[in-house]
Amino acid sequence: MDVNQRYSIAYKGLKSGLHEFEFVLDGALFQAFESTDIKDGNLTAKVSLMKMEHEMNLDITIDGTVRVTCDRCLDEFDLPIHFDGQLIVRISNEVGEYDGEVMWVLPAEDEINLAQYLYESVVLSLPYSRVHPEGECNPDMLKRFNIVSEQEFAAIEEKAQENDVQSPFKGLEALRDQMQEEEQKKK
Repeated sequence: MDVNQRYSIAYKGLKSGLHEFEFVLDGALFQAFESTDIKDGNLTAKVSLMKMEHEMNLDITIDGTVRVTCDRCLDEFDLPIHFDGQLIVRISNEVGEYDGEVMWVLPAEDEINLAQYLYESVVLSLPYSRVHPEGECNPDMLKRFNIVSEQEFAAIEEKAQENDVQSPFKGLEALRDQMQEEEQKKK
């Protein structure tokens, strides 16, 4: 089934009042929009549509997970997503531009296509930094990148402060010393 049809609501036959819809968002949606950030998804979009004579108000809630790449260790993982939004659909012969909050449809149209809105809502719900929860990163990759955890970094800073509070470079020197010690242990 075409992604546009899969995420469309045929509103012409609906009576005025409240109507509920549910959509499953999966990898097909993200592939259709050629997303490079989201590899796959397992989300549910719940849509409450209030139909009036020349307008429809849609309250949309999206919950689930998307498969993304961890910024720290480069392994893929499932990231929880939650989104609450509202979309206003206006039925008019004078069509304005879709701006993410208001969508315009001509009276001759009989469907509202939500694919773009749902995709954008998920993408905008992604955090800036996408990392595994603390302690779940691939330890082999972290060693390859020589990344220190927050606890290790705090210990290094503390050691540097104990050595010499006055030098601004002591923290970097302590980090260099620790990295050299780790290299010696590997040999």
